[in-house]
Amino acid sequence: MQDLIIEAIAQGGYWGIFALMVLENVFPPIPSEVIMGIGGILVARGEMEFWPLMIAGTLGTTVGNYVWFWIGDRWGYKRLEPFVQKYGRWLTLEWEDIERGSRFFRKHGQWVVFVLRFSPVLRTIISLPAGLSHMSTWRFLLFTAAGAAVWNAILIEGGRRLAPLIERYEAAAGWAVVGFVVAIVLFYIYRVITWKPRGED
Repeated sequence: MQDLIIEAIAQGGYWGIFALMVLENVFPPIPSEVIMGIGGILVARGEMEFWPLMIAGTLGTTVGNYVWFWIGDRWGYKRLEPFVQKYGRWLTLEWEDIERGSRFFRKHGQWVVFVLRFSPVLRTIISLPAGLSHMSTWRFLLFTAAGAAVWNAILIEGGRRLAPLIERYEAAAGWAVVGFVVAIVLFYIYRVITWKPRGED
């Protein structure tokens, strides 16, 4: 099982890593921890190189986050609010969440774009308030890329160092990865089914 997952990512190569990281930051199918961690295992096996892997992952992260930044920057509050009100269930958020994120961004400043690259929950969400606040595009891209590069390097190195241990417990490691991904999908489905606006409570 583990080898199937690793080989599937290996077959995609650096372009596959880039595409997965873009998707992970737009609408996460597979967490970046899994993608870049497996990339680290491939580095340990000699099937990938550290720097091209980190660059591909960082570019993918930056592009994926830019999608949400662009939506916030171009749509603005007036156009975005009706969209969130209509499709909030599928996004598992409501307009109040957007406003709260915007207040957090304004309070803590633009550096939170860099700092929250290390937060599994908030690293993508902060891109939308940054766009709504019309943060400088070049600064957003710079902070996002810098934070993503550091985080991806940590994940790759973690995967590389854990590779011998993962190889030793191959079956358990493979099922752990599958279980992690399935848990995230099930959690999303649960959020969609049980979601309702706070005003309806």
